[in-house]
Amino acid sequence: MTVYVKDLLQALDDITNGRCVKGPADWAGGKNPFVVTKTSNVPGKAIVEIPGLVWGDPDKEIKKVAVMMTMTESAIELAGGTGVDAIVTHHPVAEAANSGGVLFNVYMGIYNLALFELHEAFHGTHPGIPWLHGHKPYYTNIAYGGIQGTVVYVGEALPEIKTIGDMMDRLDLLMNTEEDRQVLEMERKIRNCPELEETSIKVKSNLYVGKRENPVRYLAHFFPHTGFNVNHLEQLMKEHPEIDTILVSISRVYPGHELIEKARELGLNFICGNSHAMEIFENGVPLAQAIKNHLPELEVVIFRERMTSIPLEKIGSAQTRDYGKNIASAYLHKK
Repeated sequence: MTVYVKDLLQALDDITNGRCVKGPADWAGGKNPFVVTKTSNVPGKAIVEIPGLVWGDPDKEIKKVAVMMTMTESAIELAGGTGVDAIVTHHPVAEAANSGGVLFNVYMGIYNLALFELHEAFHGTHPGIPWLHGHKPYYTNIAYGGIQGTVVYVGEALPEIKTIGDMMDRLDLLMNTEEDRQVLEMERKIRNCPELEETSIKVKSNLYVGKRENPVRYLAHFFPHTGFNVNHLEQLMKEHPEIDTILVSISRVYPGHELIEKARELGLNFICGNSHAMEIFENGVPLAQAIKNHLPELEVVIFRERMTSIPLEKIGSAQTRDYGKNIASAYLHKK
């Protein structure tokens, strides 16, 4: 069966239970609550999430689809180089910001790519993130405190999760952490750079309050980047006094943060689970599999980004570093 861009849009709409934008009426009238404007009030930097087809001809035939978290120019180049016809990105895209400063119609046009986004329309469609972290929610709110996107779970630990250590070991296993660690060690040796760091290893699960052997049964699971704060935590504890463990994931907090101190005050365990770098497994893999289930004729690949930190003095080859020094000295200074 021939698959077209419009078929993929329909599949994504089915996957998200009708949350995608199918036409102007879906967003112009304010009827779709998943068409969300996000802004920190920095002039010109707001973005409107429009779940569904962002760019492309609905009647274009497609054979290969790439699923990713955040689109970049590197992703667009990889798509062009590997014969991808359509990109499905979880996070919202902004013209130029997610395309190397280039307009969508130009960059997507060169490689004849269709582009989709989902984000808030995909959130809350499955219980995978809690399951990966070892609990089953019995309370879910995707707009806690009346804030759209402030997702909160209260869950009971799965039968095999008895302690905090069990939860952390489960994450390491399911996220394939040991393989990533081996890849990092190999890269450090090849590049002769022991200082090299990589996100999935540097910010793996971490325990801030409590001990690995502490028992865990009832968890509050939320995401600091969504605006969940101490006032929310105090209210949640009133509603669910049975909670014994705080679990944050996607984003995290660091020692001294008010959420950690409040957990300590309340006698709760506090654990940081998966970082945002792991969302490709949490949301990307289920989404890719769902697309494959709906449209088995498509070839579906996953674009997983990998971010590393390398000291300036060790980046690239000696010739690359000399190039940087020469250009900076000759041109990049106050005239």
